[in-house]
Amino acid sequence: MLSPISHTRASDRHSSDAFTTPELEHEHVLVTRGVRSGLTVVVAVHSTTLGPALGGARVWTYRSWRDAVSDALRLSEGMTYKNAAAGLSRGGGKSVVYIPEGTVLDAERKRDAMLDLGDAVESLGGVYFTAEDVGTSAEDMATVSERTAFVEGLPADRGGVGEPSDATAAGVYSAVTATLDSVFGSPIVADRRAVISGLGQVGGRLARRLASEGARLIVTDVNPARKALADEIGASWIEPGDEHQFETDLFIPCGVGGALTPDVIASLRCRAVVGAANNQLEQHDGAEQLAERGILWAPDFVVNAGGVIYIDMASKPGADRQAIEDRVEHIGDTLRAIFAQAQSESITTLDAAERLAQERLESVPAGV
Repeated sequence: MLSPISHTRASDRHSSDAFTTPELEHEHVLVTRGVRSGLTVVVAVHSTTLGPALGGARVWTYRSWRDAVSDALRLSEGMTYKNAAAGLSRGGGKSVVYIPEGTVLDAERKRDAMLDLGDAVESLGGVYFTAEDVGTSAEDMATVSERTAFVEGLPADRGGVGEPSDATAAGVYSAVTATLDSVFGSPIVADRRAVISGLGQVGGRLARRLASEGARLIVTDVNPARKALADEIGASWIEPGDEHQFETDLFIPCGVGGALTPDVIASLRCRAVVGAANNQLEQHDGAEQLAERGILWAPDFVVNAGGVIYIDMASKPGADRQAIEDRVEHIGDTLRAIFAQAQSESITTLDAAERLAQERLESVPAGV
């Protein structure tokens, strides 16, 4: 049986603590220095119980390469649970390209890094398929594909399925309405207050949709240029840092992981948390802290599964777009079931979601 996700951000720890982790359960961990870029590339495959692992490639700045490794381990484990809970025949994996602090990655070195990533993925022989994630795009995956066939999410003009952000945002929207329904007895977005932290590919799309349906939004992002989106959709812009302290119906984290620290949870002034960010809980017991405060938390690896559902289903021959959209929308129904189980059994929503994923993993006969 797999242990629960640790929900500890490597990037929030000092380098000397980076390997203070539970016993390694991952099937494959590759750490290599790219021959072209000189950058450290990490590929972590947590589980292939349900099939070849699928998880995106993250290009990110860390304090040390050890933190990048720790992040890859954590994120790949999260992908195991995400893919299992989504009902996909995919295992969990993740790749990370470590950018040292103060390093500026120009276009040429970014391309070299993607070629190096392709070599690393190829060396694992197909147990892991990579795709877009934070810091990468469909165009980057096209570069990766020059070195390996084990890549998803290529641009449409390269025979791929393109960016998964629309599907991810659609899944988060379905989760938002399901959460509203569970808290307020209605899925209607109009006049509901929401704070969105992070206006990237997914957060920005979600903000547009919620605003178009009459939600009253407060938004923020570490990139000040995204204030233009707030102005465009009529949302109130605030500087990042204290967004969790605003009184609101929903707090929607759509940035990097680990935003829900014990201090942040203690300061939240909302009825529920539901967002696109991966690994939102800095600590696993954050789910208990949220429940004790009467704040409903929608488990992140269920909420943000729309993108991986899209990539998995759209990449298969004869893909049915309507079937994909229906499957993504089903995220809301999955959440409702998780909320109901958590309430009936007096457990956290995280416990209920992990149980769902674990049951799927354990349903595979031994040796298959």
